[in-house]
Amino acid sequence: MIEAFSIAELATKVQSGAVSATEVAHDVIARIERYNGRFNALVSVEPARILAQAAAVDQKRARGEALGALAGVPIAIKDAICTEGESTTAGSKILRGYAPPYDATVIAKLRKADALLTGKTNMDEFAMGSSNENSAYGSAKNPWDDTRTPGGSSGGSAAAVASRMALGALGSDTGGSIRQPASLTGTVGVKPTYGRVSRYGLIAFASSLDQIGPFATDVRGSARLLEVIAGHDGHDATSLNVPIDGYELACSASLKGLRVGVPEEYFAEGLSPDVEGSVRAALARLESDGCIITPIKLPHTRFAVATYYVIATAEASSNLARFDGVRYGLRVASPSLGEMYGATRDAGFGKEVKRRILLGTFVLSAGYYDAYYLRAQKMRTLIRRDFEEAFKKVDVIASPTAPTTAFKLGEKADDPLAMYLSDIYTLPASLAGVPALSVPCGADQGGMPIGLQLVAPPLQESRLFTFASAVERHYAPTLPTGVQ
Repeated sequence: MIEAFSIAELATKVQSGAVSATEVAHDVIARIERYNGRFNALVSVEPARILAQAAAVDQKRARGEALGALAGVPIAIKDAICTEGESTTAGSKILRGYAPPYDATVIAKLRKADALLTGKTNMDEFAMGSSNENSAYGSAKNPWDDTRTPGGSSGGSAAAVASRMALGALGSDTGGSIRQPASLTGTVGVKPTYGRVSRYGLIAFASSLDQIGPFATDVRGSARLLEVIAGHDGHDATSLNVPIDGYELACSASLKGLRVGVPEEYFAEGLSPDVEGSVRAALARLESDGCIITPIKLPHTRFAVATYYVIATAEASSNLARFDGVRYGLRVASPSLGEMYGATRDAGFGKEVKRRILLGTFVLSAGYYDAYYLRAQKMRTLIRRDFEEAFKKVDVIASPTAPTTAFKLGEKADDPLAMYLSDIYTLPASLAGVPALSVPCGADQGGMPIGLQLVAPPLQESRLFTFASAVERHYAPTLPTGVQ
């Protein structure tokens, strides 16, 4: 049943009583039982909780109360976002068995909107990865081809939506961890402006970069989800106290006369010919819809990967110091406190997390701070200024989301640099703190999805939804073969 509906369509059905939330709950539980063993998208599912949520929504309607914007809509949650009393482990052994005593702000907002929270999704440990292969639970798999990655770090959220085990999901995006998986799985993924969505209750990776955002089967669904979770939150010092636009309304706005910037730096060596062809075809369609296509330059793009992996690892080394076996999670018994710290962290953290902690500690250490961390922060400013200059000439920037379609599981596992380059087109927008979105725009010769990335000025998410809706009109959402 649920695979036939968009988020907006299903919410309308439940609000009207044409479909009960309990019917939806039984259907989504059945889909999870049918497909999750194959795709490993969800790592924690409690059917009784799903049914209890659904019963509460149906009882609310029976009392004559108005239902929320996500009434009865199944939404999956990345395992890095706290849900009260439910397992939240950030894909790591070090947090096995941890159940937070509170809900993240975004979770409270989803509950208020009457969504059905279907479970926690697989992810790269502490959001560190681009393929979901760093998870303590094993990799999630791409529903289009289960020998391939769904992307990372929010790969489980993307796979859950692509296979319709949920119609929407929350992920987190630090350097591309929503947009890249969305591109690889044929879903819509949104990274909001930094500060647009509260980070309260998100297990931190790199605090100046992390943002929670939505996945959905279609653009309008992602707009509705963002409208629900966005807004100021006093629990988060970085949360912006600014009005929320009508994102769903923006999906039907006119494109005529709007300017699309196409950065030459994003069409360089390493870009798959299939990806380039699909993206350029999508740009041509935008032009036929009345847009003005304008070549632009983002000259500091070539420094984005190095800049990101200095800043992000530095912040990670600080944030992950709290996982020491003392207060929660894994504890390895040892003769002394110092030995317990070391043994716990050695047993609890995976290889990639250890690598990034070591890198971050190094770039912050005496004698190297100025040479690495300070220089990276200066370069981050230059990257942000590139976008500021570009947005004086154009309304949005369009590019490939990822340089290739989904790669084989294991293909890049032993080559960290090759893995890091998977996010080469998503990192600059993260460093600049501007909003960005990935929308499907075709497929390669093997049928694997390709995503178009749209980037807008700060707090202009509405523009993303306007442009993405225009792209979507030419590329209707489709289900992977085998999950009909």
